[in-house]
Amino acid sequence: MTATHDIVGIGNAIMDIIAPVDDSFLIRNDIVKGSMTLIDEATALRMSKVLPTIGRVEVAGGSGANTIAGAAMMGASTAYIGVVADDAVGARFTDNMRSSGVTYDTPAQSGGLATARCLIAVTPDGERSMSTFLGASTQFNDDNLDEATVASGKIVYLEGYLFDSDEAKAAYVKASEITKAAGNKVALTLSDSFCVERHREAFRHLVKNHIDILFANEDEITTLYETDNFEDAVKEVSKLNILAALTRSKKGSSLIQGRSRIDISIEPAEQLVDTTGAGDQYAAGFLAAYSKGEGLAECGRWASLAAAEVISHYGARPERKIKV
Repeated sequence: MTATHDIVGIGNAIMDIIAPVDDSFLIRNDIVKGSMTLIDEATALRMSKVLPTIGRVEVAGGSGANTIAGAAMMGASTAYIGVVADDAVGARFTDNMRSSGVTYDTPAQSGGLATARCLIAVTPDGERSMSTFLGASTQFNDDNLDEATVASGKIVYLEGYLFDSDEAKAAYVKASEITKAAGNKVALTLSDSFCVERHREAFRHLVKNHIDILFANEDEITTLYETDNFEDAVKEVSKLNILAALTRSKKGSSLIQGRSRIDISIEPAEQLVDTTGAGDQYAAGFLAAYSKGEGLAECGRWASLAAAEVISHYGARPERKIKV
């Protein structure tokens, strides 16, 4: 099958709702400053109403969605699969993804949990306090996989955060099989070291048997292989028939493919404001370049440029097109 999209992403569909508040708002709503707290649906609906509307910004988010939107801004043709509810927030998520240039046609679900949202309270000192309701995104299963959309991507990009349920694990295997049958490649981001800790053996199986391109930061890859030493983790990755893009913050990143290794330097940011989304946009830049047939060193350069742009401002998405 001829691919019609450069990248198709699958992940948690979460609306980021960001608003300026004062510290008294945090106290009144039992929000721990600077933390990320999981909340239930009732709390999410209440907080959605009380979060100030003046200065409020809503952006369709979730790690994978941020990567796909970022890749679209770098010229890639992209699509996304993620579950929202048939509610107002879900409708705005859909509109936002489409306005970002992303094909998003996953049907909204009725009768279940409300659309996932991350309510981000920003105090005058710039501190971000997040209250996250995972909602409808957690109901993802293989019924949500539109096979034609999955098969349409040169690369199908899987978000590790979505890996928490058995249904999602099965859906990822199915998506990988569809992708491979179409002659295309599967990419995975490990997303979070705690997520890796919870599902280490399942991730190892997925990486060994279904993945062509792996994204991980230093903590995630060392957690995957139960070592404190990055170089030991690199040795394990090099035994696999995959391409691994491993980020190390200020140390840059390393691209590993068998015995081949390319070390990529960081690109200097205009200013360091907020590291949220650095890994997401690194993957966006890399995949955008890779889908265009660029060499690995150039893919790493695009990735570093994208990461540098996003950490220069608040938010997990680029604010401007990146000159590559």
